[in-house]
Amino acid sequence: MKEFVLLVYTSSHAIGIEKKLKNLGVPCKLSSIPRNLSSDCGICVRFDEIGLKTVEDLVKTLPFDIQEIVALES
Repeated sequence: MKEFVLLVYTSSHAIGIEKKLKNLGVPCKLSSIPRNLSSDCGICVRFDEIGLKTVEDLVKTLPFDIQEIVALES
């Protein structure tokens, strides 16, 4: 199953998004950002393709910008 990471600008945004996704039933976890990706924040939210649509919908409602959603290489 394909995995994705959601990159954000602050750790508090990552923590808040993780909490919202878990409340929506999306399996996810906080993780260190993979070395090949750069971000202003040291953590990201990791999830699989089952949660992708929910994550994309949630991002549209946030009062702040995210950096990007990145598909991880297998």
